[in-house]
Amino acid sequence: MIQRIQSIFLLLAAASGFGVMALPFASTNEAVQSSSLFSDKVYTTTDNIGLLVLFAVAGALSVAAIFLYNNRQLQLRIGRIALIADILGIVLAVILFWQDLSNISSSAVNDGVGGYLPFTFLIFSVLALRAIKKDEALVRSADRLR
Repeated sequence: MIQRIQSIFLLLAAASGFGVMALPFASTNEAVQSSSLFSDKVYTTTDNIGLLVLFAVAGALSVAAIFLYNNRQLQLRIGRIALIADILGIVLAVILFWQDLSNISSSAVNDGVGGYLPFTFLIFSVLALRAIKKDEALVRSADRLR
């Protein structure tokens, strides 16, 4: 049913996934012209199309999984794919930052809220997957009793 706890976790995961696109990962006090990420003082998902696509896919799949409550196996698969997309997004964001780190050595980098949201996505997504598995086990045990 749509009012199950996994729906809440999936909704919070989707909000985290879409929130990453609105909030910066990091920022600097001044623009760094030699940097590809901090040329406008902020590092966001719009700096790289891969980041934008991965986090948008993760958020969209989480929203789609909410409405698949009738088919828990598909809901699990979609949730796992969203989790993988988020992990790939985190890895790509870190790789891009480390590649650009030599260009921004003179400026102090301040972390942003958007840098923590992919990890909240991971937490909520794992909690949702656990709740879906519990729900599936409950239905299977009830079917055995019949």
